Amino acid sequence: MTIANKTVLITGASSGIGEASAKLLAQQGANVVLGARREGKLKQIADDISAAGGHAAYRQLDVTDPQQNKDFVAFAKEQFGSVDVMFLNAGLMPSSPLSALKTDEWNQMIDVNLKGVLNGIAAALPEFTSQKSGQFITTSSVAGLKAYPNGAVYGATKWAVRDLMEVLRMESAIEGTHIRTATIYPAAIQTELLSTITDPGALEAMNQTYDTYQIAPERVASVVSFAIDQPEDTNVCEFTIGPTTQPW
Repeated sequence: MTIANKTVLITGASSGIGEASAKLLAQQGANVVLGARREGKLKQIADDISAAGGHAAYRQLDVTDPQQNKDFVAFAKEQFGSVDVMFLNAGLMPSSPLSALKTDEWNQMIDVNLKGVLNGIAAALPEFTSQKSGQFITTSSVAGLKAYPNGAVYGATKWAVRDLMEVLRMESAIEGTHIRTATIYPAAIQTELLSTITDPGALEAMNQTYDTYQIAPERVASVVSFAIDQPEDTNVCEFTIGPTTQPW
């Protein structure tokens, strides 16, 4: 497997898709570096991985801070000697109708979901360019593929990530830097995203959807693993994943 011995950095690693991916990739032989704001959760996950025989390190990370992203990449290289994959997974989903004018939440989503991805790319791209290899993986959403009521700003950030990753792939091919990209579009996956929704109507609707359909984050982790495990000359760009029973 090409996963073994790779150093994989994961943002939003303290729960959900990030946690599940870290545990699976470590089991498959990767060195995983966990980043999120909740340091206590990161420590527990890293301890669990180590107890199972895997290799993990962690560092508190606010993806909205460009310098913290740079420090995160430098920390990973200090710990394991290389940086091979950056899984940009941190995100917020405080859904609401535009008429509710929750502008603070709009800005939070732009800062985390879009600028946070850009900050991660800016931190790791020089390393990938220098070594002429590397891979960026992002967690977008089915809301990055189609429009949903209450999801205008959330969806806008996820559509933006889709374009960003495709252009990055194209430019790397043109520049000969061999950087791979993959974008994942999850539907109803069991995560903590719903905890950020403050609008009562949007929360009720989303709870009904997730209570009916949600599947485990380990399902997405297996897709992350698949993307990383492809031969270096092969790029798999996009994955839409969700419950078989959900019409999306």
